[in-house]
Amino acid sequence: MHYRQLGSTDLKISELSFGTWAIGGAWGSNDDDDSLKALDKAMGEGVNFFDTADVYGGGHSEELLKKATKGKEDEIHIASKFCRAGDIHSAKTYSKKQVKEYLTATLSRLGREQIDLYQIHCPPLDIIQDGEVFQVLDDLQQEGLIRHYGVSVESVEEGLASLAYPNVKALQVIFNIFRQKPARELFPKAQEQGVGILARVPLASGLLTGKFNENHAFEEDDHRKFNRDGQMFNVGETFAGLPFEKGVALSRKLEWIKEGRESMTAASLRWILEHDAISAAIPGFKNTKQVESNLKAVDVKPFTPSELDQLKRFYDEQVHEHIRGSY
Repeated sequence: MHYRQLGSTDLKISELSFGTWAIGGAWGSNDDDDSLKALDKAMGEGVNFFDTADVYGGGHSEELLKKATKGKEDEIHIASKFCRAGDIHSAKTYSKKQVKEYLTATLSRLGREQIDLYQIHCPPLDIIQDGEVFQVLDDLQQEGLIRHYGVSVESVEEGLASLAYPNVKALQVIFNIFRQKPARELFPKAQEQGVGILARVPLASGLLTGKFNENHAFEEDDHRKFNRDGQMFNVGETFAGLPFEKGVALSRKLEWIKEGRESMTAASLRWILEHDAISAAIPGFKNTKQVESNLKAVDVKPFTPSELDQLKRFYDEQVHEHIRGSY
């Protein structure tokens, strides 16, 4: 495993880390025993950073992390998120009283006294611009409950607005071969300010594994079915904003990237790690097989400059126009 600094913080995290949305729920059926075995496998391979949120399974993924990391609290860094359990448009959701309640509940579920990274969970742009929530986070940091804080955003505009606050140390963004805009319009400014980037949805909800065809059927409780067109939350969180059938067709055109790189999964994650602004890619997982598949990205061969240029052109000429939603 290789490690990178999370921006200008004191945290050195595994460049291939993991998100825990899938083990909390909303990705079809899953088994807690499988989840715990997968977490143990990841840690055994050197993964020292996990991203979660209070709404993943109503806090269930946080509880699983508590079980998995017991006795390793000083070694394993955890990031969680807040605000989606309330009305994201209401100022009350971001008051000190409410945020402290969210944080206290998260710390209890994690079995910790301090969170390594606390992130606002995709707040609306006006909440970011208002700025009061950042003073709340400053206060909670001074109380010792938060080590560092950041913002998980849906769009470049929200990311740039977040960079106006000097104590924001990390931005979590949707970033993958199908969604390259942040690299051009957000990453340079973030790097300039010493803000780390966490790349979520790195495999475009599985499209970049190359395993789907147009007729693939998802379970009813899988967001890839119930949010396929953004019915429940931002469309970018599902298939990176691409219509599913178009995403499948585009993924076939990328099969060449796996040559000499084990698989499309490993190659797609490797592409993300080619960007210096990235502190970590955070794919999801539900079992040890998926953990092992994702971790292969650490050791596969890098992309050549000409290959990187080819993928930029592919995005500009064939992908960009099909992405839905603001980003």
